[in-house]
Amino acid sequence: MSFMDTLKGWFGKAKETAGEAKDKVEDLGEKAAPMVGKAKEAAGEAFEKAKDLAGDLKDKVEDKIDDMRGEGDEAAGDAAGAVEEAAEGATDSAEAKVDEVKDQLDG
Repeated sequence: MSFMDTLKGWFGKAKETAGEAKDKVEDLGEKAAPMVGKAKEAAGEAFEKAKDLAGDLKDKVEDKIDDMRGEGDEAAGDAAGAVEEAAEGATDSAEAKVDEVKDQLDG
């Protein structure tokens, strides 16, 4: 029976050690729970701030693009106006030359 007593002693010690380890882990888990909660909260807040910042930056970029498009449209309109004025001037000048040449031929 001595062998059986030895086995019982080993298994009894193992069971006792496992129980103590379990108690320690539970204690650590209880102590860590508030820190884990705080970390989750901080991470959530950081994510929300980053999301808000990204949204603000997106809005600013879109506004800047709209401004640039408006400036481009304005510049295109100005260029078209300048081309139209130049064409009218060239037409007037050409018509004047044609009249001048006609007058020279007639007279």
